[in-house]
Amino acid sequence: MDKNTIFGLVLIFLILIGFSYLTRPSEAELQRAQEQRDSIARVEAARAAQVAEQEKKDFELAQQNDSLPQNQNTVFVQDSLTEKIITLENAKIRLQISTLGGRIVNVDLKDYCTHDSLPLILWNENKSTFGLNFYARNKQVNTEKYLFQPNTTESVLYAENGEQTLSLKLYSKDNKYVEFLYKLAPDSYMADFSILTHNMNDVIASNSSFLTLFWGADMPQLEKSKDFENRYTGVYYDFLSDDVENMSMTSDEKETLTNKIKWVAFKQQFFTSVLIAGESFTDVSLSTQISNEPGYLKKVYAEIPLVYEGKANEAYNMKFFFGPNSFPVLKEYGADIELPKLVNLGWKWVAWFNQYVVIPLFGFLENHVTTNYGLIILLLTLIIKLVLFPLTYKSYLSQAKMRVLKPQIDEINKKFPKEKALERQKATMALYKKAGVNPMGGCLPMLLQMPILIALFWFFPGAIELRQKSFLWATDLASYDSIATLPFTIPFYGNHVSLFCLLMTATNIIYMIMNKKNQPQNDQLKGMQTMMYLMPIMFLFIFNSYSSGLSYYYFVATLITIIQTWVIQRYVNDEKLLRQIELAKSKPVKKSKFQERLEQMQRMQEQRAREQQQKKKKN
Repeated sequence: MDKNTIFGLVLIFLILIGFSYLTRPSEAELQRAQEQRDSIARVEAARAAQVAEQEKKDFELAQQNDSLPQNQNTVFVQDSLTEKIITLENAKIRLQISTLGGRIVNVDLKDYCTHDSLPLILWNENKSTFGLNFYARNKQVNTEKYLFQPNTTESVLYAENGEQTLSLKLYSKDNKYVEFLYKLAPDSYMADFSILTHNMNDVIASNSSFLTLFWGADMPQLEKSKDFENRYTGVYYDFLSDDVENMSMTSDEKETLTNKIKWVAFKQQFFTSVLIAGESFTDVSLSTQISNEPGYLKKVYAEIPLVYEGKANEAYNMKFFFGPNSFPVLKEYGADIELPKLVNLGWKWVAWFNQYVVIPLFGFLENHVTTNYGLIILLLTLIIKLVLFPLTYKSYLSQAKMRVLKPQIDEINKKFPKEKALERQKATMALYKKAGVNPMGGCLPMLLQMPILIALFWFFPGAIELRQKSFLWATDLASYDSIATLPFTIPFYGNHVSLFCLLMTATNIIYMIMNKKNQPQNDQLKGMQTMMYLMPIMFLFIFNSYSSGLSYYYFVATLITIIQTWVIQRYVNDEKLLRQIELAKSKPVKKSKFQERLEQMQRMQEQRAREQQQKKKKN
């Protein structure tokens, strides 16, 4: 890589930063945009109020009509019913269920809280929707608008040693009803949910082939960084005979799934609500929309057709999971239905390392060594670096051999000019073979370590084990650590300073300087080294808003590598290494099969070159 290329890359990077800075809106423009949004919000609020008022009038009119025996269009009995909230609760979750619509209006995970120490509510009444749509007696029915009759007069159902059961029935006449049945076992994140129809075959329209179950929610911000949490928030689903997939995290999207799916999940960075089919769902329509409302991330929605056969009694059995995105927890509740894949462990070729190495190591260290996750990350790093030390040593040794052989390589380059590239390459390879040096020996060990670095890049931001765990100045290892808030925003960087990110950058630069001394110097490598110095600066911008646990891991890992390199430098002597190489050159070299094939390829290339020259002479 020449100087012009390096200069071009740096110039492009600076132009991007400058363009972002110059084109950012002014305070006046931001104020006008905010006023416009407020004006639109007021109009929408007024429209919503009008719609709500009209729905209220329709509801009151429907109640009046239900009290008239001559009105044959009345569908459901609503006399003397008032809305009531009934709570199902165990040691892990608290579900508040309203008799209006028979739906869950509040989901509280009791063992967790938000980043600002408030109760962790996955979705609540004013920002969620759930119910059935169908036609009955020439009228479209939305069960959210009707009052159900509960099987209890208690406002709280709590059973320490038994399963809590709540039956909510929406009655038509003559013992005809739609029932929503909830069951919550003790100490469980899972709740059973069933929809039952009883003698509704002459109430629901005879030409109906399905009932539509709808479920939607505005997903609230639970973590410190809204932008970062949004990257992990969206709609996931599991194909019955395929893999887990998700909708876009960065843009609005609508999709209808024609294949069978096992579950639909509204997933956030660390917590998930999942609706699981008894058998499967088909023709599910999903949508996701980025929310501009303060305190909310996305608006998500699902419509699920439930096959209706027109029988007197029909049942649709499902389950709800409300819980953390913890790999062991999801494995416990749904290993057979791929719930663990809600935890993003990275691409398949690196996910295995997180699943079979990192997560078990985290669990072992937490259960048997310490509950301080800063120390756990330190111990994890030490273990990984010790296991990889033979590769680090081989990498350094290969670089050292290349360095001491550089004078001889320079002699070969002088002897064979650039025009004789094939002869130069052949002579260089012969030297490497005699000296017992593998020119790729310094790169391969590093390449073998790359999957580990990439795997941990995926693991740390989504590791609920680190959530709200403090270490030194970092209050939350799953989020960024801020030691200072800037009075302005730097493009691509943010308005805060992460100390672990700064330390990671500093150690990377120190390691680059140390590593430069270990490598043979030439014009091409100088260009590459310049580019390598730019990488830590780029990472400074990228990682400033990432998980502080990730920056801390990279900082410690690089620091350990620096110490290992220093120790190896003290141990490996260049003069002694050169004598060993010269001794190896004097011994007969046994050709490997790879070397034989390489030489054969070179001979074939030389033969083709001679043949082409002969043809040119004849022509």
